[in-house]
Parts: sequence; C-alpha cells; structure tokens
Amino acid sequence: MGELHETRRGRLTGLLTANDIDAMLVTRLVNVRYLTGLASSNAALLVRTDGPAVLATDARYAGTATAECPDVELVVERHTAKVLTTLAADEGVRRLGFEAHDVTVEKHTELVALERGIRLPPVSRPVEGLRKVKDEAELALLREACAITDRAFERVLPMVRPGVTERQIAIALERQMVDFGAEAPAFDSIVASGPNGAVPHHRPGDREIETGDLVTMDFGARYGGYHADMTRTVAVGRVADWQRDVYELVKRAQQAAVDAARPGAETKAVDAVARDLIAAAGHGGDFPHGLGHGVGLEIHEAPLMGYDKTGKLMDRVPVTAEPGVYLAGRGGVRIEDTLVVRADGPELLTKTTKELLVL
Repeated sequence: MGELHETRRGRLTGLLTANDIDAMLVTRLVNVRYLTGLASSNAALLVRTDGPAVLATDARYAGTATAECPDVELVVERHTAKVLTTLAADEGVRRLGFEAHDVTVEKHTELVALERGIRLPPVSRPVEGLRKVKDEAELALLREACAITDRAFERVLPMVRPGVTERQIAIALERQMVDFGAEAPAFDSIVASGPNGAVPHHRPGDREIETGDLVTMDFGARYGGYHADMTRTVAVGRVADWQRDVYELVKRAQQAAVDAARPGAETKAVDAVARDLIAAAGHGGDFPHGLGHGVGLEIHEAPLMGYDKTGKLMDRVPVTAEPGVYLAGRGGVRIEDTLVVRADGPELLTKTTKELLVL
C-alpha cells in the first residue's frame, strides 16, 4: 500500500506546485488516512513538494504508524499541527497551505503566533477533490462493504413481520453486518415503519411492525474504512394500491437516475431525471432531499447530487442514487443503491432486488 499512498501524495504535490504552495499541512484525519493509511484520532501530515512527507502522531499510534506507514518520516508529538508547522518553517518553507475547512480560527491563530516567518495561505479542499475518483484498491473495499450489506439484508429479511419493533430490526441489521465482516455500521441504521416512513431520517424506535405497513430500511457496512449505503422498502402482509403506485414511481425514478449517472453528466441534471419524473406524477413536494452523494472513507462526501448542486460526474466515482416519496401520516418509499460511475454504464455495488417484496 506504500506505493499507492505515495501516488496519492504525488497527485497532491502537483496541485500545490501549480498554486505556488511549497508544502501543505493536512490536519483532517480522514485525509491523513487517505494519504498515509494511518487511521487515528490524532495525526497531521506535512506534504512537501520537494521531499518525503512527514507524519506526526502521538505515542498511542507510533507503533502502528511505524508498521503501516514506512514510506513517510515520523514525528511522535501530541501537538501535531504545531510541530509540523515549526518543522516546515525551520526548513525554509515560505508558503504552507492549510485545510481552511478544518483548521479552526483558534488553531490558525496559534500557528501564526509561532512567528517563524512562514505564510499560511488557505487551500480549498484539495484532498477531497482527489478523493472523488477512486483507485481500484478503494473500489475493492467498497465492493466488499456493499456485499456485506446485501448479505445482512438477506439474513434479516425473515424477521420483518408484525410484532417486531423497528429498533429490533435495526439492531439485527447492524449485528449481521459485523458478523459478516464489517468493522462497524457505516452510519446509524434507519428503520421506519408505517407512518414513520414519511420521515426520511427517522430514528428507529419501539413501534411494532403492523400488517399493511411499508417498512424502509436504510443501512450500510463499513469495511476497510469504506462505507456502503443501501435503502430498501418492503411491504408487510398486504399492499394497498397507493403503496404500490408510490413504490413503482420511486423505482422508475431511481432506475432513471442510475441510467443517467455517466461520466460528464451534470450532478443537478442527474437529480432532475428522477425529480422531474416524481413531480410529473404529482409528488414533486414529497421528495424533499437531494438524489444522492459520494461515498468512500466518509458516508457523505463529494460529489453531491441535488437540484442546487454543481459539478460533473467522472469515471470511477462511487455515488448513491436514493429518490424517495414521503406522505405525511401515511408512510413513504425510498430506494437506494451505491454505484460506480463508468463510461460503459454504472456498476451497481448493492445488488439486492428492487422488486417490491411483500413479506
């Protein structure tokens, strides 16, 4: 993995050189992990344009860093940003970029107060930009996270029946994901039954499933640091005409969005494919959130797909497509897949059927 992380840092140094930045202080932990492989709660990275990177972390992670990050210099120090800024100044760095979206005003004031003659220009999310397009090692981890998610859903499906609570189903999903090899759930699982399905981010509670309910389950596994995201809505016992109509509408909208997710497509245009279809059926006001988002080392990352979002999709970018219709007091439907944008058509990573399952 050392060569892989070195390649990632090389892409970053190219951006820095193009913007007349001598080095960059990376403090956001997820970005440190992306560039070095170290997962920790306290680390920072100095990326030089003309030399090896320097990783700073405290004594709790020194052994792990030595073993897993042999391609970087290591400094063991608790005050990671401060020690790396001082090191950069001592080496004659003139312009040390920093992650403006991560460094607080207080921390920036502390670094400036070092008075070492170094300038600290803000840099706008360069690592996040690099992270959008995934390499094959990342996609392999994401495929496994999604496969675990599929398997957990298949195992838990038989317990979705009258008398079982939302919370019991959520706990079962999360337990099965861990049993199948996940590090942890990718996020707090959503199980929303009956009228609770009208709340997109409902927190599972003690409501018992009833005959005639639609039940929406939104969950995913985290594997190797990479996050899966899948939603399926099922029916219990019987299906009313309005439930089947809404389900088929969301299913068509979701498939249309998946088909539109091609390299070069505008993110808001992909959102519009699903949104316009839902609006034409009279439910435009019942789809209140964006179509989807990127996934990777974070469950929500660039690019974002919504009616007000800008940007284009690119090859090897994993995103979700998750339209929904939510009817207050009655229930709702959401269908979501994680997919990889490909020139020859999307690669679906979550493979559970999207036919309406009546349990």
